[in-house]
Parts: sequence; C-alpha cells; structure tokens
Amino acid sequence: MEEPLHLTIQTDVFIILALTALICVLVILLSKKIDRADPLARPQGIVLGALWLVQTLDNQVRNNVGPRIAKNLTPYIVAIAIYIFLSNILGLFSISSPTSNYSVTLTLAIITWTMVQIAQLKAGGFKAYMHAFIEPIPVFLPMNIFGKFSSLLSMSLRLFGNILCGSIIMSLVYSFTGWCSTALISLIVPTDSAFNFVALILAPALHFYFDLFAGFIQTLIFITLTMVFVGNELPEEMKQA
Repeated sequence: MEEPLHLTIQTDVFIILALTALICVLVILLSKKIDRADPLARPQGIVLGALWLVQTLDNQVRNNVGPRIAKNLTPYIVAIAIYIFLSNILGLFSISSPTSNYSVTLTLAIITWTMVQIAQLKAGGFKAYMHAFIEPIPVFLPMNIFGKFSSLLSMSLRLFGNILCGSIIMSLVYSFTGWCSTALISLIVPTDSAFNFVALILAPALHFYFDLFAGFIQTLIFITLTMVFVGNELPEEMKQA
C-alpha cells in the first residue's frame, strides 16, 4: 500500500508572504501620506526619503534605457530594490532572509532575464533573435544557448550565495562566541551553558557588514545588472525616443 503524499511548506514561504504584505501596507500608507502632502511645500521626513529614492533610481534607469522605456522599467527597479534590501537585512532581527532561499533569487533573476529577452525581441525582431543562436557559425549553437542562460544563473547565484554565506558565517560566529562565553564563565563558576555575552561585543560589527553593508551592495548589484542588461539590448534610437 502506497504511503500518502505529505506536502511540507518551507518556513521561508511564510516569511516571504509576511514581508510582501508588510511592503504592500507600507506602500499604501506612504501613498496616502504623499497624497495629503502639500505639493507647494518642501517635502520632509519619509515623504522626502521616498521621493529621493524614486528620483535617484529613475535617473539611473533613464541613463541606461532612455526616458520612454524608463516609464515601465523604473517601477520594477524600485520594487525589487526595496524587496531585496529588506529581505537581505532580516538577519538583523534573527529572521531567515528570503534571498538566502535560491527559489526566491531564481524567481527574481527569471523576471529580469525575461525582460532582457523581450528587449532583444523588440530591438531586432524574432528573426534576428533566433539567428543570434547560430552566430557567427552554426557550430556555436550550444555555446550561444549556454550564453543565453548564463546571466540568469549568475544573477540568481550571486545574490543567493552572498546572502547565504553571510547567514552561515553569522551562525558560526554565534556558536563560537557561545562557546567562548561558556568557557570564560566556567573559569569562575562551573557551568555547561552561559549567557552569550561575547556576541554582544563581536556581533554588531559583523551584522553591520554582512547584513547592512553586504545587503545594500547586493541590492545595488542586482538592480544595476538589470538596468545594464536591458539597456545593452536596446538600440540608441529607442533610448533617445
């Protein structure tokens, strides 16, 4: 008799849903706050921060793909920048980062990769898109196919690997500082476990690097590659339109 199939849901799924819901709520609240703001007054507080972020990213997108394409690409860039950065810094709150799950980074990379393919089709047409697989000669077909998907793998693995390595290193640091704390306390009072006070000294600086700094850098790399990959496939006349 066959055993019944048991489906298990990863804990990361609930974290992803909670983070997505949080971002949606924050966007709605921020949107209402912007709507109530005086358009003639100087922006302040969170409204100023939101406007600065959107304007900064919009300028970067425009520089890479031009103003016409930026109208559609900028919202995506802003959205993934916020999502990836918040996902990367969840380690500060002892929560598993969604970007340390390869299914998440692969999904984000697939979206970017699909946008690049659409840009190639719009720029050269279907015939030129298919002909590129056998350039300069048909024997290069396998290598061109691999090259077509190389950016997909590199973007997803780069983000996944860096965030996962940071999480693993911090876990090892906490294990080591826990052992050190117990060993130091045992010199005074024999004990099998003790409060991990050594982590209070070492962990903050490491969290700053692996969560905040590395999280920001990986976010910047991902959105920059997205803009560059899409921009490289567009002819100059489309960028200047």
